[in-house]
Amino acid sequence: MAVELDHLFICVARGAPEAERLIQFGFTEGPRNVHPGQGTANRRFFFHNGMLELLWVENPAEAQSDSTAPSQLWQRWSNRSSGACPFGVILRPAAPESASVPFAARKFRPQWLPPDLTIYVADVGLDEPMWAFMPFLERRRQRQELITHSNGAREMTRVTLTTPAPLRSAPDDVIAVQPGPGHLMTIEFDHGSRHTALDARPHLPLIIQL
Repeated sequence: MAVELDHLFICVARGAPEAERLIQFGFTEGPRNVHPGQGTANRRFFFHNGMLELLWVENPAEAQSDSTAPSQLWQRWSNRSSGACPFGVILRPAAPESASVPFAARKFRPQWLPPDLTIYVADVGLDEPMWAFMPFLERRRQRQELITHSNGAREMTRVTLTTPAPLRSAPDDVIAVQPGPGHLMTIEFDHGSRHTALDARPHLPLIIQL
């Protein structure tokens, strides 16, 4: 399937205090964002080929609205400490001409999105990540020119999800998956060439390999 990773999200506490651990490790925070009508907000870290998003529910009423319901973001965020997978994996076409949806999906048209665009969300349970395909996205290299990281990180070269449940919708060759006792995301940057790592647990289910 001609898709590639665009960005990842992790559901976190309101205001994302977990971001401070990443900043201490040498990552530079990008501009924050809110999603009008969807009820969520985020703190973001941009890289040469993608983005890491720390996501929370800012407005519970909007997050539980009919328009947001297809995303299951409210259920995923509010149950992140009781078994729901806190991760999202957002994919884009690898080339402009390859925009077919890579999994069985439901349509999601949040209020912040122009009406002629659609997000496709995989029809899976909360025990695996939210898989989303945005056919209108393109690689945004200019972000790396605007944001550099003091730890030298440039490009996400491998993402591994450790999961207690088998994943039914993971597209091949986008991320690696391995079984484990709990939900954990491991992101390798620049092929681990600096031989340093950050284990952000227990505050954030994330390991950085740099």
